[in-house]
Amino acid sequence: MMASCSLPYVADAGSLPATLPTVHDIESAEKIFSDTTGRKVVGVGTHFMVKYGVQVDPLEGQTMLFLAQSTLIPVPRVYAMFQNSAQDTTYIVMERIKGSSLDLEWPRMDCASTEAVAFQLRSIFGEMRKLPSPGGYCSVGRRGLPDGLFWTDDPANPYAGPFDTEAELNSAIILKYTENGLSKHKASYYTRTFAGVFQGHKPTFSHADFQRKNVLVRTPETQADSAHPELVIIDWEFAGWYPSYWEYARAIFACGRWDDDWSDWVDEILEPFRNEYAWMEILLREMWS
Repeated sequence: MMASCSLPYVADAGSLPATLPTVHDIESAEKIFSDTTGRKVVGVGTHFMVKYGVQVDPLEGQTMLFLAQSTLIPVPRVYAMFQNSAQDTTYIVMERIKGSSLDLEWPRMDCASTEAVAFQLRSIFGEMRKLPSPGGYCSVGRRGLPDGLFWTDDPANPYAGPFDTEAELNSAIILKYTENGLSKHKASYYTRTFAGVFQGHKPTFSHADFQRKNVLVRTPETQADSAHPELVIIDWEFAGWYPSYWEYARAIFACGRWDDDWSDWVDEILEPFRNEYAWMEILLREMWS
């Protein structure tokens, strides 16, 4: 298993579709796909997509490299990854996928197309589940879990692990709950409850942010290809080996307004963990309200 790659990373010259963009090319790009605090995603020319910023973690690029080298899971190619230490900025230069996101395509899809997408996604997540953990609950390189639930402004990130056991992970969640200034008495209740609800779930490789916006549908080359959409999974910043319920709980939590049938298809794509989701929903809404 690939533990990490040293920075700067540059793919073999023969695999590059064009000359890599410079920092100036990236930061002056006019095609902006996302611009949030600490991270920005831009298109540079026809070949490159770049995610960069002070909140971008090299772990995301290293996870995509690991998946590309170890599996058939469809991820964007990573062409380069480097840091500007003076600005504390990380740059991940990736393949620019010609297509659109599944959240835009979904309302236009007929029943046959949605079935085909669900079948392909079920296969992709099944492949992910086969990846053995390097030891416990962790991310690539046996580092801490990057899910936002564990986030703190402490650079040491004391709540993220890695964890040898699910009980240790549960304890970290409770500690983070109290660090947020929430009731210690309710934390005590959660401690008793989680011991029964969140137990017996093996470390399972998870994307941890499965939403339609993070699935790209490649533009078909021919009319015949349109009957079999090719998918690419993006935004791997939270990925790692979480308890087996985590993917489902996070995916259902992300259903947001519940204004269409997406949750029905999540139940088809992932193994449902309804009880675990219900408790995760309560916890997340309380911690992030």
